[in-house]
Amino acid sequence: MDFEKRLNRLEEIVEKMETGELSLEDSLKLFEEGVKLSRECNTQLSEAEQKVKLLLGIDDDGNAVTSDFVAQEG
Repeated sequence: MDFEKRLNRLEEIVEKMETGELSLEDSLKLFEEGVKLSRECNTQLSEAEQKVKLLLGIDDDGNAVTSDFVAQEG
């Protein structure tokens, strides 16, 4: 699932939970899904931020330093 789809799903979950009409069981399931999606989005944003930092690096001579970003499994 791409970032935008995860974010849209998170918004759906929040809207459903804000209604207050869900059972406790359904609320817990959605909460767990939301936490998982939130972590995945955060990871994806962190990786994108790191990639941008790598592309913006400058060496001592003022030249752009670039390298491929490889996410490490944590």
